[in-house]
Amino acid sequence: MTSTVILGSPSAEVKASYWFPDGETQDPITSAETIPSALFTHLFCAFADLDANSHKVFVSQAHEFIFSTFTETVKIRNPQVKTLLSIGGKNANNSAFASMASNHQSRKTFIDSWIFIARSNGFHGLDLAWEYPNSDHEMTDFGNLVGELRAAVEAESRRSSKPTLLLTAAVYYSSVYKTFTYPVQVMRESLDWVNIIAYDFYGPVSSSKFTVPTAGLHVSSNNEGPSGVSGLKQWIKDGLPEKKAVLGFSYVGWAWTLQNDKDTGYNAAAAGVAKSEDDVSEDGSINYAQINKFIRDEEAAKVYDPKVVGHYCFAKKIWIGYEDTQSVEAKVRYAKQNGLLGYFAWNVGADDNTVLSNAASKAWGV
Repeated sequence: MTSTVILGSPSAEVKASYWFPDGETQDPITSAETIPSALFTHLFCAFADLDANSHKVFVSQAHEFIFSTFTETVKIRNPQVKTLLSIGGKNANNSAFASMASNHQSRKTFIDSWIFIARSNGFHGLDLAWEYPNSDHEMTDFGNLVGELRAAVEAESRRSSKPTLLLTAAVYYSSVYKTFTYPVQVMRESLDWVNIIAYDFYGPVSSSKFTVPTAGLHVSSNNEGPSGVSGLKQWIKDGLPEKKAVLGFSYVGWAWTLQNDKDTGYNAAAAGVAKSEDDVSEDGSINYAQINKFIRDEEAAKVYDPKVVGHYCFAKKIWIGYEDTQSVEAKVRYAKQNGLLGYFAWNVGADDNTVLSNAASKAWGV
């Protein structure tokens, strides 16, 4: 396997999760205090925002206190945990990122403001979640951005005499997004690792007519679509070392309405989002804790598909694709057995009494 030097990480492994206060059902301050940080080596605080006009990073007023105390809060339970300030996410303004990354001066403004906020609030690193560069030109700009980020964090470390900030990026499940290829060479030279978003392949909005594996490690027998393994292999083929790859999975499932409650497997006829369920969001997303409540309340049938490495449950005409302990353990074992740096979860607040976080940590081992 390919070997490489881990640029800024003090750890030989990554057992990580994102924390996303906007996705919590509890009060976000309380949930930050109860994050089981002893189960993780790294935690990503999501998300800071990008001002489309000034190109500066900022934290919304609603999150200022939460983000400013995040590192000290999670260190209460685990003094060794490292925190990274993440910016972007799937709901971010993609055109703002594209504009910012398009020239050197706006990239510098962005980088300088991001480093300042991270240092001011005690973070150990920066995580770029630009989802996703959407042209060859934007992929080139992405490469310029991460290269300049590397130079900037090293220069800042020399000036401040503080440890170099960690530098990571959350990326598409494959190194090829649509027909555009990530700048893998500069990424391997500039980033400590990449978080591979090997989930949310489908949802009841984008794939409304059929149920589909939402985050399969492998494709199902009737489906030639994306999978975690196929995406990872493409990243490795294009030059990403295994020891810079961190495999992602999600604690958030997706809920469909079935056309026929007797047709309940993958590729079953569906009618879009399960809108009748109170715990299901408008886009069909539902947290693991709420999925377990649905299973209990509705006495739903549960199925694990070891070939796909994915779970689904159903009751009446509601069908939910999701992760449970078996799939999480299988994905973590796959990551370790194939020499990856580690794993990450989206997101810790969607877990149910730390069930999935515990399963992942135990599957990775010491």
